[in-house]
Amino acid sequence: MKITVLSLFPEIVDAFFQSSIMAKAVDKNIIEYSSVNIRDFALDKHRTCDDYPYGGGAGMVLKPEPLVGALDSVQALGKRVVYPSPSGRLFNQEFAKNLADEQELVFICGRYEGIDHRVIQRYVTDEISIGDYVVSSGEVATLTIIDAVYRLVDGVINQESLVEESHNDGLLEYPHFTRPEKVLGIGVPDVLLSGNHAAINAWRRGQQLRKTKHVRPDLFAKKELTKEDARLLAAAEEQGGSYGSHKGY
Repeated sequence: MKITVLSLFPEIVDAFFQSSIMAKAVDKNIIEYSSVNIRDFALDKHRTCDDYPYGGGAGMVLKPEPLVGALDSVQALGKRVVYPSPSGRLFNQEFAKNLADEQELVFICGRYEGIDHRVIQRYVTDEISIGDYVVSSGEVATLTIIDAVYRLVDGVINQESLVEESHNDGLLEYPHFTRPEKVLGIGVPDVLLSGNHAAINAWRRGQQLRKTKHVRPDLFAKKELTKEDARLLAAAEEQGGSYGSHKGY
């Protein structure tokens, strides 16, 4: 997959691609990336990329000319162009899987009040919101989407690891434990020490159901439970336990 990111602060983007699992994916040629500095396409000596909005109002808007120049430099027309925005379609795991099927993605990192709408009309195929809140940095929103997408590309992460993750089947992931066996006065659930893999899988499924029910009731409401799921959920509810010190479940 080739990923191109248009940004006023490409150093933020470059650091991400040069770190951790992404760096390994780049080294293996699974992911190819380039960052484009939008300021390189400004039309004045001050490299101005923002201006006041027509109609008045607070804040500034990214000017169209530098963005158009940057987009044309990577031949963005006809490609999948993503613009993270609080007013976009809500991002989720299914959306990430859809984007992961693409051979090439182009991202526009917004700033200020956003970008000139004519750029969206001409170039953008997907205006995406990472959640019902606002962040100042389009780079942060862009990298959040990229991080969710690239890990789904074949060869980046072991497929077995992806199967049991949160949201893969509409449920949250079960709790994890590692050594030592007891810490903070809390022990590891006995079933995880039993070596009985069938019992362990059943416990994990019950925990997935219970956590989703209490932490994300909106997701749980969409889930059709089998009789076995109902039994495992009841067992998990009986066992109890907390998913955070601020909650009573």
